[in-house]
Amino acid sequence: MPPVRRRLPPDRRQNDTQDLKGAADTGALFVAPMISSAHNDKLKTLRKLQRRRDGRFVAEGEDLLAAADAAGWEPLERYVAAGSGLDGTEVEPSLLAGVSQLGSGTRALAVYRERWAAIPTGPLCVALWGVRDPGNVGTVLRGALAFGASSVALGPHTADPYGPKAVRASMGALFDLPVARVESVAELPGETIALVARAGAPLREVPRGAATTVVVGAEREGLAPDVVEGCDRVAHIPIASESLNAAMAATIALYEMSR
Repeated sequence: MPPVRRRLPPDRRQNDTQDLKGAADTGALFVAPMISSAHNDKLKTLRKLQRRRDGRFVAEGEDLLAAADAAGWEPLERYVAAGSGLDGTEVEPSLLAGVSQLGSGTRALAVYRERWAAIPTGPLCVALWGVRDPGNVGTVLRGALAFGASSVALGPHTADPYGPKAVRASMGALFDLPVARVESVAELPGETIALVARAGAPLREVPRGAATTVVVGAEREGLAPDVVEGCDRVAHIPIASESLNAAMAATIALYEMSR
């Protein structure tokens, strides 16, 4: 006999935090109540996660959620605008827009558990050192996926890849690439190449070994002397202008190394 589908009475539909465990235990299916209060506990949690993470993070937009699904990431929670026809807990559209970090709001967002690789791996890795702009970090992830990098390593003072801006800038690459934290160049795989403006050989002339890590610093500060000294080689990207931002430099370097 198929499970009975019941509709909650009006007084219980208003209680957004109703515990439905008993329903699951009996095998009955309930229509999840739509979230219609700005004071709902789940919305409060979403607002907190947008500012400060606790091992969980928020991804917004149907494209990002589709990328997560395709990569096998199971959401802890999924919320959708009521009436959108999308799968998830329905939220009154104005309330969902209120917790969104997108200027135009969103029709869907989800909460995921962060994943960190134990170590970065080759044969091609890009390491970011002191890159504080989360948009640059997300864009590097996107470039790393495009040019076949095996992993991305994040050194000290580098922006959180799971922050809202970095997640958006990654365009879903975050769900497909291993990301690892490192404290020293010694933890990076293969031969390490420090990318330094107008120093060393042109990057296109540097031979690539069986495994290579390109180390990139912030546009203004560059790499600290001790980081450069810890690398096996120093190279630069020949340009006519003064500098490139970290995301552009890393993407060009990944292209050169993947050719």
